[in-house]
Amino acid sequence: MATPPNRQPILSVENLRTYFHTPDGLAKAVDGVSYHVHPGETLGVVGESGCGKSVAALSILRLIPTPPGEIVSGDIRFNNQNLLNLSTRRLRGIRGRRISMIFQEPMTSLNPVFTIGYQLSRVFSLHNRLSKKAARRRALEMLAACDIPSPERIMTSFPHELSGGMRQRAMIAMALGCRPDVLIADEPTTALDVTIQAQIMALMLRLKEQFGMAMILITHDLGIIAGSAQRVVVMYAGEKVEEAPVAGLFHHAAHPYTAALIQSLPVLGRRETFLKEIKGMVPPPHQDIPGCKFADRCHEAVDACRRRRPQLKEIEPGHLVACIRRTDS
Repeated sequence: MATPPNRQPILSVENLRTYFHTPDGLAKAVDGVSYHVHPGETLGVVGESGCGKSVAALSILRLIPTPPGEIVSGDIRFNNQNLLNLSTRRLRGIRGRRISMIFQEPMTSLNPVFTIGYQLSRVFSLHNRLSKKAARRRALEMLAACDIPSPERIMTSFPHELSGGMRQRAMIAMALGCRPDVLIADEPTTALDVTIQAQIMALMLRLKEQFGMAMILITHDLGIIAGSAQRVVVMYAGEKVEEAPVAGLFHHAAHPYTAALIQSLPVLGRRETFLKEIKGMVPPPHQDIPGCKFADRCHEAVDACRRRRPQLKEIEPGHLVACIRRTDS
């Protein structure tokens, strides 16, 4: 689905900075990140673990634990209102109802002492002010919509009694119950086997189209992004290093980090015995690096890369990259 260029974003994150005060120093988990998503669009956010993808998503709903975390600066605009300026009461009217989130691990997101039915019904009681009977009926409808067999039995089950795939379906039912305008899916297929991963992604995309939602899909799996998203944001060490339409990213990855991520994917028919790896690790967020944060792992790096911080520049319509080698002429 192509997004019309004149269409206004439904959610915009501008120059977001989220820091954590730690014994090792100030950890800049998200350092000046900007992205947006349009109505009905799927935006992919990719990067290795520790790149700040989840912290940026949690910041949107102001779910960062304070202390030690702090949203230092930035704007998060939903339908032209800055979520960072809203009172807690007004924000609660948006969380789960207008903007909803599926978390990485459903076992830690679901309360182990309450049944699935109780937890799902509470969503409708709180956000839609339905009666107990109406909330239960709506919960059953959502479980059925998420292709859960025997929803009556699942309603009386506790989270530990369900498989990982069933728990994730229950989380999807909970997140989509109020038909939000924006769904944030944070690694929704983590720890699931490949077959279940495909089923969960197909379910999410079907419900997204059915409800007309926008979606921010956070993952480290570029294969999932290729088949799901329209645009992609690549994050590294708390910063956005590239943004492009999904086809443009895979055909012409401009940042060496993005290219390395793509090259590390398994390809059917490739003769090499081993997958290509990105040597080294993401630098710790409290480390002060004057130049490009990827320079020590980059085979194209020159002295200027270690001295000067690259700035995001547009190299093609809709294609931005932060790399001195690509933007300096």
